[in-house]
Amino acid sequence: MSATAAHAHPAPAFDVARIRADFPLLARSVHGKPLVYLDNANTSQKPAMVIEAVDAHYRLHNANVSRAVHQLGEESTLAYEGARDKLARFINASSRNELVLTSGTTQAINLVAYSFALPQLKPGDAILTTLMEHHANIVPWQLVAQRSGASVKFAPIDERGELIVERYLDMLTPDVKLACVAHVSNVLGTVNPVREIARECTRRGIPLLVDGSQAVPHRPVDVQALGCDFYAFTGHKMLGPTGTGALWARRAHLDAMPPFFGGGDMIRQVRVDGTTFADPPHKFEAGTPNIAGFVGLGAAVDYYHSLDLAAIHAWEQELLAYATDRLREVPGLRLFGEVADKEPVISFLIQGTQSTDLATLLDLEGVAVRSGHHCAHPLMQHYGVPATLRASLAFYNTMDEVDVFVAALQKVRRLLM
Repeated sequence: MSATAAHAHPAPAFDVARIRADFPLLARSVHGKPLVYLDNANTSQKPAMVIEAVDAHYRLHNANVSRAVHQLGEESTLAYEGARDKLARFINASSRNELVLTSGTTQAINLVAYSFALPQLKPGDAILTTLMEHHANIVPWQLVAQRSGASVKFAPIDERGELIVERYLDMLTPDVKLACVAHVSNVLGTVNPVREIARECTRRGIPLLVDGSQAVPHRPVDVQALGCDFYAFTGHKMLGPTGTGALWARRAHLDAMPPFFGGGDMIRQVRVDGTTFADPPHKFEAGTPNIAGFVGLGAAVDYYHSLDLAAIHAWEQELLAYATDRLREVPGLRLFGEVADKEPVISFLIQGTQSTDLATLLDLEGVAVRSGHHCAHPLMQHYGVPATLRASLAFYNTMDEVDVFVAALQKVRRLLM
């Protein structure tokens, strides 16, 4: 812990030590050092109740969903559909039937790309996205644009890592058939003004898709209040198992969209001369889903509800401010993304070093951070760098861990200089 008065740690708004006890993995060591896990934007750790929910499903309730009338099948279906109910309430969907369960944001966005966008795109049309997007909110649009003769336009950002909203709105021209934006940047932590963008898209009759992967774990999300048309998010970044996520969409869109995958459980009747499909959301959920994963994701939502979400956000903001100030002490360090409204994601480089070398040496000190392009090549190209180092915090992190991280960073920097 830093001993200087300038870095005196404020009293936590909630009991971080108690919360950390809920996460088994946080108690382990790596390379003989206590783990400091700062790669939460990549994937979050899981509380015991999520792990136990998955374990209990396989031990006590394992059966396929929607296909059996026996007791296990009913229990499994109730748990799976119960997760849909919990997620719908978590983002304030007006109906559970607006929520398609997916393997994550990537599948959700591809569903919109191929089922909503592709059937209506033609040469001369465009899709608008931004330079700060994850590849999952770029590559699917490029693929459907190539197949349809449409194009993909990129709204710019400024050097502070803020979307130039005026330019984004100016680019909402009549040729744009779909607009896309990240709620929170996975590299910069920038929070984009989704309500303002959605309002302007609605005025122009342009549907808006929001990538909410980095927002849902950190702030309350109300899709009705946001005013967007599609909202995609990922379970494993919000304390749940991997291979889970969801797409929320306005019911009118879901009714009009054709299925993306075909197979079992998404049909009403199959005949040799054609097939009629189930109503949304099930017509987009072909095959056996990740049942146990969604049981775990439902438990993750329960865990969030057991905490004070406002206190979580306040604590993460304190951690972000503290970590940012501490990192500014490191000689030669360049921060990326210094906007006022951001979530606890800090990307940086240290002059004269490589991000991969730093991350490798930090790992030997027990500190887990991310190095690379973070699936955001256009953003790296904007800043003229091949990669950055990224430290991303969660509510179970502590200021002591920030001190350990910065001390380790100072140490490995000296080794590399």
